[in-house]
This record gives sequence, C-alpha cells and structure tokens, in this order.
Amino acid sequence: MEQLTLFDDRERNAPLASRLRPEHMEEYAGQKHLLGKGKILRQLIDKDQISSMIFWGPPGVGKTTLARIIANRTQASFVEFSAVTSGIKEIKEVMAQAEQNRRMGIRTLLFADEIHRFNKAQQDAFLPYVEKGSIILVGATTENPSFEINSALLSRCKVFVLKALGEEDLKELLMHALTSPKGFGSMDIAIEEPHLKSIARFANGDARTALNTLEMAVLNGQMDETGKIHVNEEVLSQCINRRSLLYDKNGEEHYNLISALHKSMRNSDPDAAVYWLCRMLDGGEEPLYIARRLVRFASEDVGMADPQALPLAVSVYQACHFLGMPECDVHLTHGVVYLSMAPKSNALYMACESCKKDVRELAAEPVPLQICNAPTGLMKELEYGKGYEYAHDTEEKLSRMKCLPQSLEGRRYYLPTEEGQEGKVKKRLEEIQKWKQQE
Repeated sequence: MEQLTLFDDRERNAPLASRLRPEHMEEYAGQKHLLGKGKILRQLIDKDQISSMIFWGPPGVGKTTLARIIANRTQASFVEFSAVTSGIKEIKEVMAQAEQNRRMGIRTLLFADEIHRFNKAQQDAFLPYVEKGSIILVGATTENPSFEINSALLSRCKVFVLKALGEEDLKELLMHALTSPKGFGSMDIAIEEPHLKSIARFANGDARTALNTLEMAVLNGQMDETGKIHVNEEVLSQCINRRSLLYDKNGEEHYNLISALHKSMRNSDPDAAVYWLCRMLDGGEEPLYIARRLVRFASEDVGMADPQALPLAVSVYQACHFLGMPECDVHLTHGVVYLSMAPKSNALYMACESCKKDVRELAAEPVPLQICNAPTGLMKELEYGKGYEYAHDTEEKLSRMKCLPQSLEGRRYYLPTEEGQEGKVKKRLEEIQKWKQQE
C-alpha cells in the first residue's frame, strides 16, 4: 500500500479529529438530551447564564469541545488546566488574574479536563473563587463525580451527563469528515456506506476513535491511476481488528460490569451473564478476579441450595490459575452458567450479616461455661466445662445443651429456604429444633 502525504502545511497535517473540532453549537454532534431545543443546558448557553458545571461522560463524546464552544458563546476568557502540569501555585496565579478580570467585567471560564485527577488540595484551591464568582469552572471527567470530586466543590456545580454518541451520529460525523474542506473534502475517496457503519460501530460511541480510524483507513488506502483513494475491506479490517470497548479496570465501569455479571447470575439469566463475562475479559480484566467473584457468589447467592456450587467455583479458580487466558475463558463460562442455573438461596449471607450486626452492636458476652474447655484443675474448680453434654454419647447424636450466651437464647440467624438441597436442610433443622424443645 502506498503511504500518502495529504497536506503540506502544518495546520492541515494536524490529526483529523483536531481539524474537525467544532467551533460552533450548530456543528456539535450528539447530546441532544442536553443541547436540543428547549433543553436546560442549551437554554443556559443561549441566555448566557452559564454557571460552574461538571461534564461527566465516556471518552470522545465532546466534553472539551463543548467547553470551548461555551467559552466562545459567553465571550469569556478561556483557561485550560491540566491536573498533571498544574500545581497549587499555578492555580492561585490564574485565580488572581481571574479576580482581576472580574473587577474589569471580564468573565473567566476555567476548563479542568480530567478534574478527577486533581488532588484534594488542588480542588480546594478552586473553591473560594467558584463561590465568589471569579471563575466559571467547567470540569470534565470520565469518573463518577460523586466519588472523585470534593463534596464542597461538587455541591457548587451542576452535573451534566454526556452520553456516548450513537452510530447514526458517528456516521454523520464521518460523512462530514469526507466532505469538509477541513477534512478530506479536497480528495477523491471511495469508501462504501457499510464500511462507514463498521467504523461507527467499532468506535463504540467515541467520536475521536471514529475519526482516527477513518484517517488511518484513508492514509492506508490504495490510490489508482486517477488519484482516487480506495478504502477496501482488507484495509478496513486492519484498522478495526479489535473493538474498542470502554473498560477501566480501576474505574466505575469495572464495578458496573461485575455488578451486571453478578445480578445476571442471581436472576438465573445465563445468556446475559456470559455476555457480561465476555465484556470483562475483552476489556482486559484479570480472569482470577472474576473467578474470585464466582467463589463469593457460590456462597452468597446459592449457598446450601446447591452445596456443590462452592467446590465447583473453587475448581474454576484453580483451572484459571493453571491455564490463564485465553484458554481459561471456557472455565469461567462453565462456572457462570452453572451458578446462573443453580437454585438460589441467600440464607447463608443473611445469617452472616445478621450475626455481624449483633456482634457489633451488642455486648461481647462470655462463652457459656458448659462449652468451655477445662485443661487445668483451677478451671475445673471454677466449673469450666460443667454440664457439657457430648452429643456422640446419645442415641440421637443430639443434646439440649445451650451454646449461645443467655442474652441471645433463642436467637435465629440461619433461616434456610426450601430452594434445591436447602429444603432438606430446613427439614432437618426443624426436626432438631422440635426435638430440643421436648423435655
């Protein structure tokens, strides 16, 4: 394939996504739920009533672009901050300039990209200037602001959730790139509509990824004798050989996906469970992490309804440890489907949580003397072990000896269900309790 030099000047050699960055609201793609006619953010922008806000959304949906458009529409001085390069000193210098501008009637829009990366001290440095109105703070984050932004600062900002762009939005963006003078409008490019659709699907809601992929495909396209560039199936397949699924192993999406897997298994939906499992693996999740969650699920959500669930989950963990990826994906699927289809009981989980609550909130009662060991003569004199009944010496293999502290006598933690094998456990427990109540 012939490598093409598309532009000579520096500006036109910039990445396609940079060249096509919208400068006006009319050029902005997506986010109709915020910027459509009559929507709150659009009204605030049109009426020039912008206040401090946080844009929360996945990468490539236009958070930075929207901040720049707002700055142009409000005729405010635009300052962009980076958590990596900006310390407290730099923040205070900018704030001092913003305060001076405010006195001169000039507003300052301060854009903090990836605001979740600013530490507490940096975020606190913004606070007094946001309160006084010296700056309009616009923060952008891919992480949940509830967890990553100081509550005092967050309470003074309106949070707007930006959504991943739909495939139709991305296709329109790609068509614009092919016809715009800032894009490939001056070139003769042959690319079929299904190929544009494939790029849009591959981008998974990320405009930057869509444009970068298109640019790569065009740069590696084949030029015929007339100068026309052909983007064929072979070229495209090399550019989109791996789907770019949003996944951050340390961020919110990590917890969203493991929650989806757990709840799909709990709901006995093996198809959904396998889907979320594969999403996590495709995103690079550590298979042993998933296997550990299956071990937990086996006791928390299946429990005594199927006592074989726990050893099977442990076996899945061991198999994943032996083989690793990619071979262990089928073992994880085995575990996920088994646990999805197993009868469900959370009686063990509820027993544990109920007992932990009593342990935390009630007095730490001494162990009843009858179930204490008495290895010394003194302890025997103090009646340690007095009244102990050895269950194996009885015909029923049971005794009526009390094992709970007196203040907790009669307390029930384990309340078995009738699901699966636990029905037999429930019947056995009821028989034991009935026998113990007899004199």
